[in-house]
Amino acid sequence: MESYTNRIVDDEFRQLLDALPALSLEGAKGVGKTSTASQRARTIFQLDNPATMAAIEADPRRLIEASKPVLIDEWQRLPTTWDLVRRAVDARNRPGQFILAGSATPSAKPTHSGAGRITRVRMRPLTLLERGVATPTVSLKSLLSGTHPSINGETSCSLKCYVDEILRGGFPGMRHDSERAQRAALDGYIERIVDSDLPELGISVRNPNAVMRWLRAYGAATSTVTSLEKISLASASGESPPPTKPTTQSYREALERLWLLDAVPAWTPSVNHLKRLSLGPKHHLVDPALAARLVGVNREALLNGEGPTANVREGTFLGALFESLATLSVRVFAQDSEAKVSHFRTWQGEHEIDLIVSRGDQRVVAVECKLTASVNEDDVRQLVWLKSKLGDNLLDSVILTTGPSAYRRPDGIAVVPLSLLGP
Repeated sequence: MESYTNRIVDDEFRQLLDALPALSLEGAKGVGKTSTASQRARTIFQLDNPATMAAIEADPRRLIEASKPVLIDEWQRLPTTWDLVRRAVDARNRPGQFILAGSATPSAKPTHSGAGRITRVRMRPLTLLERGVATPTVSLKSLLSGTHPSINGETSCSLKCYVDEILRGGFPGMRHDSERAQRAALDGYIERIVDSDLPELGISVRNPNAVMRWLRAYGAATSTVTSLEKISLASASGESPPPTKPTTQSYREALERLWLLDAVPAWTPSVNHLKRLSLGPKHHLVDPALAARLVGVNREALLNGEGPTANVREGTFLGALFESLATLSVRVFAQDSEAKVSHFRTWQGEHEIDLIVSRGDQRVVAVECKLTASVNEDDVRQLVWLKSKLGDNLLDSVILTTGPSAYRRPDGIAVVPLSLLGP
């Protein structure tokens, strides 16, 4: 057996399974849900295996009577599994009984949400820490403490290192040393989404090329808040009219059910010194490697500042992908601290912050992502403005960079190379 790479979600998963009867481990195909859940399971049923599926359909009680914890992998292929587990928990409410791992939300939704019985845990691709890129020296949890921890550390991860990690991606089974193998793996992943996974959800894909064009347009809009209407217009080829709104809505909803789209919601603070906020999400795919591959950019193109602009962003496409890579890591680390991640933007875009990490008490850490090795006054302008509005509700301010050193500026803003940020 291949050795298991420890994941940041492992601690959360272990603590919850030791205390709760059933967990649902959710995330896109290939993020490592089966490997993580298998570390804790005594019995495993893989419902993407036709023989196993046939046996369970003939006798569903096998799921309930097996030695626990029971892992039911790809449970969405037999949606009645959810209610079966829920009823088993009602009958015997003991911790550590069931793990449901799924890479899609089924079209036939369970008759009950499972609230109070089945607890959901989100899993995303590998962060830079989990990939072994560097040893972090700055903890997001300590930043959320409001104690203004000291910031230090050095990394050898350069801009080229970040570009390579963007292109390789964070799917554990698809990280290849060969660039050609890497491209082929990502192409196969995307093609399977369109050719197999969507039809398995009951989505009729009459025009696979149209879906692929929409996905490319969405990938090109990475790290922007551009409207879905503009994305649809961008997806129209020279020979085709743009897809209709109901069509693109069906694409989006289906791709969200596959956990492929991972947009960051807008921050809506309860403190109301802040008015006229934009409520639209910021677009991200589950892994920036997918966006890069859909758009068709390679290392040289990204380092040369090439890539789509489509009048939807300031800066380069590489900057957008770097922000997406940072967003992936921050979301995983924030989940470990029971914090939420959103973005902030005023209505006309005069002020915006890439990421807002919120504690339960609505106090926040503000994070900006800058594709730069050094930080100037213009880079910190938005963070300084937010501090003037939030006061003590702003626990800390951080700029994630591609530079070599972590430090605090005289104004208190933390400058942290992305590879040095950890949970």
